[in-house]
Amino acid sequence: HSISRLIGSPPGYIGYSEGGQLTEQVYKNPNSVILFDEIEKAHTDIYNIMLQILDEGRLTDSTGKLIDFTNTIILLTSNLGCPKNYDMYLKNKNYLSESDLKDIENNIKLNINNYFKPELINRLTNILIFNPLNIDTLLLIFDKFI
Repeated sequence: HSISRLIGSPPGYIGYSEGGQLTEQVYKNPNSVILFDEIEKAHTDIYNIMLQILDEGRLTDSTGKLIDFTNTIILLTSNLGCPKNYDMYLKNKNYLSESDLKDIENNIKLNINNYFKPELINRLTNILIFNPLNIDTLLLIFDKFI
């Protein structure tokens, strides 16, 4: 069902003529930004679709229409490798050291490389790792919004 929601139902199924949610949106709005949030939770069939989009820049929907993704920015988010909590890093201190951040980054990269196939990773332009907010930044946010 995941694939049919993205590219449309196969011929003979209800909704066949409507196309898929992803393919129709990109067809109508080729200059788009698409976010796949927590991509690690996606069905494996979704990864095959991603490979085709990232490799060829286009995808054929269930009606046979060729959808151009070359002007589309695709973002994937993931929580792979992120610590559930940072207690092990914060023993006897209230900040994350450069060494802690490097350790977290290495763990995230290891988890990404172990989870996703190299074919997908090699098609990504960049992998950005976001560091947790430090106390000073949290206080700035708190002061501004609370």
